[in-house]
Amino acid sequence: MDFDFNLILVPVTLILFIVWLLDKFVFKQREARGRGNENFIITWAYDFWPVLAVVLVLRSFFFEPFNIPSDSMVPTLETGDYILVNKFDYGVRLPIANTKVIQVGEPERGQVFVFRYPLKPSISYIKRVVGLPGDHIKYTNNTLYINGQQIATTTASLNREKDSLSSFKANYTLETLGTHQHWVRHLSDRNPLIEQFNYAMSTGNQSLIPFVAKDNQTFVKSDGNDWEVTVPQGHYFAMGDNRDESSDSRFWGFVPEENLIGRAVYIWMHKEPGLHLPSFSRNGTIK
Repeated sequence: MDFDFNLILVPVTLILFIVWLLDKFVFKQREARGRGNENFIITWAYDFWPVLAVVLVLRSFFFEPFNIPSDSMVPTLETGDYILVNKFDYGVRLPIANTKVIQVGEPERGQVFVFRYPLKPSISYIKRVVGLPGDHIKYTNNTLYINGQQIATTTASLNREKDSLSSFKANYTLETLGTHQHWVRHLSDRNPLIEQFNYAMSTGNQSLIPFVAKDNQTFVKSDGNDWEVTVPQGHYFAMGDNRDESSDSRFWGFVPEENLIGRAVYIWMHKEPGLHLPSFSRNGTIK
């Protein structure tokens, strides 16, 4: 998700609105010549700016559609899912600037949220809220702890057809974060954190060291199985449900509050890549 449609929608809506105002109070072509006989730009202004204004308000302050481009949130979200994001839940923000003007609510632990990627804000990312401001997060012995409390998980079986295409064996658990219970996917014999850490050390490129590995001797001594962080105020710690195939806060750091876009609430369509018809078999709320 790497393009903000509002970059087009906002200026076009504004231009057509200005043209409509000028004709309404200055040129008055429609009043003098009648509908359809005025300059074509004025016709467009009358016909399209009210529609675009409604779309702009809905997209900017209430709901915005997004397409899922990767498997980082499998099995909750699959590549090709089309989702709706509730933008009102996290506060009313100005389009493009993303500046919050009305406080409504904040993300809750366990929610799936969309945000502007901190390293490149023009790209939108989707992950799950794991850490809230002030939380201490610790991962040890393959177990996640938040503020000293072990996160409840239950081993469960899930038949996912696409797993047969993976070179790694997939295992699933049911994880409970706050009031949200969801599936988490793990890959046997793989630790992408230590893979990237070893690559960064072998190439001497310190910028590639995963965020939770930097200045963390526990990480090094445990071969990447142990790490811990404290989430600063005004920030969130995000992780993908596809834990071993997700670029998230473990790799690049915290999500600033000003980067929030909204809460993912509903899958309304799915389309496989290529020449495939859309499907509605995955429609439903996002847990």
